[in-house]
Amino acid sequence: MNCAASTKKRNSRTIATKATHLIRAIKGTRDILPPESGVWNHVERVAREVFASYNYGEIRTPIFEETALFARGVGEDTDIVGKEMYTFEDRDGSSLTLRPENTASVIRAFIEHRLDQRPGLQKLFYMGPMFRRERPQKGRYRQFSQIGAELIGTESPTADAEVIEMVLEILSRSGLADFHLVLNSVGCKECRPKFMEALRARLAESGAKLCADCQRRSTTNPLRVLDCKIPEDQPVIETLPSILDYLCEGCRTHFATVRQSLDERGVTYEVRPRLVRGLDYYTRTTFEVVHGSLGAQNSVLGGGRYDGLAEALGSKTRSPGIGFSIGEDRLVMSVESAHPALLKDAVDVYIAPMGDAALRHSVLLGRELRRGGLRVEIAFEGKLKRVLETANKLNARFALIVGDNEMAAGVYALKDMTSGEQQMVKREDLEQHIYGKYGTTTNAS
Repeated sequence: MNCAASTKKRNSRTIATKATHLIRAIKGTRDILPPESGVWNHVERVAREVFASYNYGEIRTPIFEETALFARGVGEDTDIVGKEMYTFEDRDGSSLTLRPENTASVIRAFIEHRLDQRPGLQKLFYMGPMFRRERPQKGRYRQFSQIGAELIGTESPTADAEVIEMVLEILSRSGLADFHLVLNSVGCKECRPKFMEALRARLAESGAKLCADCQRRSTTNPLRVLDCKIPEDQPVIETLPSILDYLCEGCRTHFATVRQSLDERGVTYEVRPRLVRGLDYYTRTTFEVVHGSLGAQNSVLGGGRYDGLAEALGSKTRSPGIGFSIGEDRLVMSVESAHPALLKDAVDVYIAPMGDAALRHSVLLGRELRRGGLRVEIAFEGKLKRVLETANKLNARFALIVGDNEMAAGVYALKDMTSGEQQMVKREDLEQHIYGKYGTTTNAS
């Protein structure tokens, strides 16, 4: 047997062996199944409604970009770029990366398509998957989804407050309660160097007590030490200097105005001087929203101002901006916990045809009811008792029994699956009866 034939035979055996192996989702990824997917749709629908009310338009960027975009935008010394990105070499030798976040991509698109030439502020939102090779844990995955927005073209602190107000509106309308807003200013290129100098000096004295990552960050990017989540490091981090003591007059005034605007809007918050976020492009305002149901890693969303990001990515015009990203996986998990009823994907009408002729009639009847906005399921086979049992398991609101007599008379037996009450209802009154009973339906809500 020649070498080529031998190799082909080995490959065939390998494929045959692999064919018997049960293929599962890759670690850190997952399938989102109904009824949970319905909660995702609920959250995304709410977000789209709120974005529209604030005049934001949707942008859809590629899932992969040049690696340099994130190295320059996010920061080479961040954990995201240094340890977490999915980077690969394309066939032409270029380095590409699955997007670990989307702000850099949005700003790249803003520059490339000269959106600064459009009138007014550029207000963009996005929804979609991101990728980071983190350790999977509760609410954190290697493929995860974000809902985010960017407001580009203003340095106004009042704009910062409006962006924060908008994201809190999304959380509230989604059904999340008892969340907590934390706020800080990380200064600007004028005042941050003095703070960094003081931070390095203090870390030189106490940095040896910190974890290995923080000891490395102490020399490469000391600001990242403040973002450490390891509990054992927190006593040392609490003794480090506060950036609020080093803000220049411009940053101090900006932060005071943000807080004043939030106060006027009735937004409650906590100022947390060591909130810096994990990305290098932030300047001045930074914020997070945390929620107790998520455990130690309890952040639902984060955001902040990035006045120099467009210039760092090659823009010839100054384009200050502010934005945020919601961890949709974590938000959905919190909403499910607070509102388990959202997981009950109820059918409005379960049609039970009695016989072949009734099935043909039910198909047409079901089409009409669906066009009226009702959520309809049709039993294609089975005896009435078994069909009603299935309707009950599907949380159907009504079972509609269709037989020869019903078809002839145009009057159907409609059973309320909650009360057990059954009555005869004319075809033309079906929708009105169901809407009158429940007000709205699964599809119409």
